[in-house]
Amino acid sequence: MELKLVSEKEQAVGSISVSDALFGREYNEALVHQVIRSYLANARSANRAQKGRSDISKSKRKPWRQKGTGRARVGAASSPIWRGGGKVFPNSPDENFSQKINRKMYRAGICVILSQLARENRISIVDTITVDEPKTKIFSAKLKNLDLDEVMIISNEINENLYLSSRNIPKVLIVEVKHADPVSLLRYKKVLITTEGLKKFEEFLI
Repeated sequence: MELKLVSEKEQAVGSISVSDALFGREYNEALVHQVIRSYLANARSANRAQKGRSDISKSKRKPWRQKGTGRARVGAASSPIWRGGGKVFPNSPDENFSQKINRKMYRAGICVILSQLARENRISIVDTITVDEPKTKIFSAKLKNLDLDEVMIISNEINENLYLSSRNIPKVLIVEVKHADPVSLLRYKKVLITTEGLKKFEEFLI
């Protein structure tokens, strides 16, 4: 399979041959859905807490006598059916939202996403992308020259100048290969992968 090869100075300089096992897979909607769902679930932090009826700071006294008032019997003001009462099944901070997914399935899901992006012409390969000094203006000019505004850049390694130059530009994300996640791959309009990053992808996923 062929992908567009670009340079820092030119928008297109030719094409590069890539592995069909990485960029030539058929789209599997169920697999992609499961991979994304498990990724988002594993990113959740269990920090919400609600109070049960034993945690409510209210009097334990019976509000009125059991019989003779014409009203429904009630035992305490902390009852869940009362306003301000405790929850029946309160959420606790030790909830576990994680969803297990096999490593083989996760890698296959990433390959399916990359293949779909390649079919939609949303992936390009760049020989290298660097900046000599941490200047947002310089890096922004490089992106403009490549006709990229909302892009995820995947590199084998990120030097400090490149990171500092890009972090203040909205809708631009630079990550290493090992940190490329399925949600970001689908969120950004374009994906730019360095040639070294492409080799690392093949080592990880194939």
